[in-house]
Amino acid sequence: MEIIRKTKSVKLILNQFEQRDSAISTVDLIEKLNSEINKTTVYRILDKLEYSGVLHSFLGLNGIRWYAKCKNCSTSHHSDLHPHFQCTSCGKVDCLDIKITMPTIPNREVTSSQFLLQGKCERCSS
Repeated sequence: MEIIRKTKSVKLILNQFEQRDSAISTVDLIEKLNSEINKTTVYRILDKLEYSGVLHSFLGLNGIRWYAKCKNCSTSHHSDLHPHFQCTSCGKVDCLDIKITMPTIPNREVTSSQFLLQGKCERCSS
């Protein structure tokens, strides 16, 4: 695993993930931290944290990239193979703790996959 220096910028970004259980979009992170970190630094740190197995990313609605905390991942292997749910009303995105079985495809090696479910979250559906 790559060693990530705990700079002020890294700590600010990691703190955002410690404050919530749901995923965070790059748009939200840049907006929240724009007075302290520039956009390029946010993207660079997110890339390093994903490469190191600290975060995983996926595309949400409108092609926006979202990040969430990993569980038991490393530089060589992301083990967070799970679907994500995005609320079409409030926009909240969650990692779903359910198993997905990847199909075996002849003559192909699947190295990553994204599965996004959309609908209304528990708060918006009541």
